[in-house]
Amino acid sequence: MAEEKTFVPYVPAATSMPEFTFKALLLGVVMAVVLGAANAYLGMKVGLTVAATFPAAVVAMAALRIFRGNILEENLARTTASVGESLVAGAIFTIPAFIISGAWADFKLLDATLIMGIGGVLGVLFVIILRRPLVVEAELPFPESVAAAEIVKAGQKGQTGAGLVFGAMGIAALWELVKNDAGVRLIQDRASHFVHFGRSAISLLGQKIEYAGGMLLSTPEASPMVMGVGFIVGLRISAVLFCGAITGWLVLVPLAIFLNPELAAIGSESGFSALAVEVWFRQIRPLAVGTMIVSAFYTLYSLRASLINGITKAVAALKAGGAAADTERTDLDLDLKWVLLAIGVMAIPMFFLYRYFADAALPAVVLTVVMLLLGLLFAAVAGYLVGLVGNSNNPISGLTLSALVISALLMVLMGVTGVHGVAAVLGVAGVVCCAAGVAGDMMQDFKVGHILGGTPWRMQIGEIIGVVASAIALPVLLMVLNKAYTIGSVELPAPQAGLMALMAQGIVGGDMAWPLVIVGMLFGLALILIKAPAPMLIAVGMYLPFSTTSAVFAGGVIRAILDWFLDRAKAGPEERTRAENSGILVSSGLIAGQSLMAVLLAFVVLYEQAKLGMAESEHLLPQLGHSFGAGLLVYPLLLALLVWLPLARRRGPGA
Repeated sequence: MAEEKTFVPYVPAATSMPEFTFKALLLGVVMAVVLGAANAYLGMKVGLTVAATFPAAVVAMAALRIFRGNILEENLARTTASVGESLVAGAIFTIPAFIISGAWADFKLLDATLIMGIGGVLGVLFVIILRRPLVVEAELPFPESVAAAEIVKAGQKGQTGAGLVFGAMGIAALWELVKNDAGVRLIQDRASHFVHFGRSAISLLGQKIEYAGGMLLSTPEASPMVMGVGFIVGLRISAVLFCGAITGWLVLVPLAIFLNPELAAIGSESGFSALAVEVWFRQIRPLAVGTMIVSAFYTLYSLRASLINGITKAVAALKAGGAAADTERTDLDLDLKWVLLAIGVMAIPMFFLYRYFADAALPAVVLTVVMLLLGLLFAAVAGYLVGLVGNSNNPISGLTLSALVISALLMVLMGVTGVHGVAAVLGVAGVVCCAAGVAGDMMQDFKVGHILGGTPWRMQIGEIIGVVASAIALPVLLMVLNKAYTIGSVELPAPQAGLMALMAQGIVGGDMAWPLVIVGMLFGLALILIKAPAPMLIAVGMYLPFSTTSAVFAGGVIRAILDWFLDRAKAGPEERTRAENSGILVSSGLIAGQSLMAVLLAFVVLYEQAKLGMAESEHLLPQLGHSFGAGLLVYPLLLALLVWLPLARRRGPGA
């Protein structure tokens, strides 16, 4: 409680100024959909999403300055906008699993909208109960919230950084236009070659067996978006991810070919490059899923103290009735009685959704109760962990996997199997994942608002509106991305959704490649025993295409180069922070620009597919032919944008 007595927000509680205005809300809703669309493509492409708080804060400051908006309007717009990213993060971890598992023959818009809408709104309602104990009373660092608040404060002095974000967006969008197959197709973004190791022979049980094979080498994907992700997460995380790629592609795939003469024979006929990709897709990815399963539960176990604290805070808040609200503006939440009533009301459409999935009433009742209990529990956990490590490190996939396993076992016990059982389990996972994602994001937003002096109940209404708008718009984009790039393919692998699909199929449908999964689980156990950093990231690196993970690593190397130059220049804390923030804003712009152009070109693909009778060579845009040499220009481009530019701005925008 010490913070309540000494802490003074940037805008004092006694100060009254416009906050919940139409322009702030409209801007927030538009940004929620746009940033959510960008993260949808990014998350299914790379397996990682980035927090939208930073670019949303910058865009809100730049846009509202034109209309003479104030800092509280900027805070409300940023709060409403960031929910799109968090909601879509929950969605892409689970909803594509319906496609991958075969529970949906085609993308179902209404089902996806209900999953996202119910889960997102419940996430907002759950976290309202937890705001005071976690944001005001608990002494949690909230690292990303503090950083976002500092960016907003700096923006009040004219340092918005909007030029960096929008400039980078334009560059990355142009790059995707000349790279994408639906665009101009001027740049070839990757090249691969199978290196043969020759033939050898070995005698086993008196029989001579010949071996042949090699490994498929691929260049990093020439993608400012993917490399921007590597820059944001840094060298250490990107190196761990790349370690998984080396393990999967350069160790396990060659071993599979070496140890199976039949595969070598197939490769001689159909091409070793195609064989290597098929071995990775059919054998290495299920093994990686086994590693993900063990890693997810180990992550939860390693955070057990934090989880228990988060649960304790949630229970205490419920017993205290959410704590009596002060009369001060900065402490006013939505009325707890209405919040609890709204949670009860949301249980009704959730029941009918599960009734539709399970095709039975009793299992639907059980799943509804399970979701409400797990949703509140995991919302508390997600909110608490965001306070500790930031929203970018929120382990919602591990929490969702726990909910999936519990609900799957319940369905098996109740005799609900097959397609209906798989769909029902994925429905629970989808709602829980969306709720936990939104809860973590809201807790981060609440802390930013607490520092800046925002009004909680207005932020909560803004979040609900942002959730509803995103739940209506973003499923359409997911459907378009599926039709254009095919969810679950090499182009759009959606690793977390693949994990959820395999688990649901394995437990409920009885269709799991158990030998491979068990080997992967033992591999995950080995990683844990040797205290390998982030086993989950190693598994994701095995699951993703090599060109993608190596591009993330290239971005991490670029971040290391920037850090080296800052060390050499003996930059002080303020200079270093200014340079790093500039790089992060540029990276955010690269991610948003290329992702949004990929989404736009997906609509172009659908339009071309709809033109019946169109020749294969016909395209809306001129096709100039791929050039791998042109793709190499991404490296000097990113060195200029992510190293030279931040170094030039470390002493200020005018330096």
